[in-house]
Amino acid sequence: MFLLNLLQITTATETSTEIATQVTDNISLIELISKGGIIMIPIFILSLLTFYVVIERFLTIRKAAEKSDELLSKIKLAIKSGDLASAKQIANTSQTAIGAVLSKGVNKIGQPTKQIEASMESTGKLEVMKLEKNLGILGIIAAIAPMLGFVGTISGVIKIFYNISLADNISIGLIAGGLYEKMVTSAAGLIVGMLAHIGYHYLHILLENVILKMETTSLEFIETVSE
Repeated sequence: MFLLNLLQITTATETSTEIATQVTDNISLIELISKGGIIMIPIFILSLLTFYVVIERFLTIRKAAEKSDELLSKIKLAIKSGDLASAKQIANTSQTAIGAVLSKGVNKIGQPTKQIEASMESTGKLEVMKLEKNLGILGIIAAIAPMLGFVGTISGVIKIFYNISLADNISIGLIAGGLYEKMVTSAAGLIVGMLAHIGYHYLHILLENVILKMETTSLEFIETVSE
């Protein structure tokens, strides 16, 4: 009798495991996301926008200080040798933010140092504003995405109570759809918001490094001109 009961328990456990495995295998990521309902559409759009802005700004900001040391060295060498035409040509052909600042400084050579410094500072501020373009979008997404997830949570709860009111009873089948929508949208909203938040602050760290490099390069250039 004991062996029979043990066999039945073992068989039931194996059957439950097989069913659970089968259910898990049958639910793909796309199907799971689709359980979130219509709220997943704007969340998905925000996720695409997040990836686009992060990648595009990352490439732009990284390029801003590209080969800045090499550029400054060439300009300093040309200035010290008295070849201002070459210095201007080198600075003007650079397609970077720091190159634009140095170009402004080189083209102002001959004017008072304070005026050169002010012109370079104004150009630097303008270049930083260009680099900051679209970063605010990430801040907005970081705030909106979790709110959309919360909207999905409310929608899922409403669906649960609506199904219960129609059937006048409570069962797992009635509440499963609403729970799926509630949990999937909440998770998706939080993930997208978190990615946007991380991307926003990471890009700002890169931008601060570029600003520091820009200021250092400007100081070295001013010292060279003053000499």
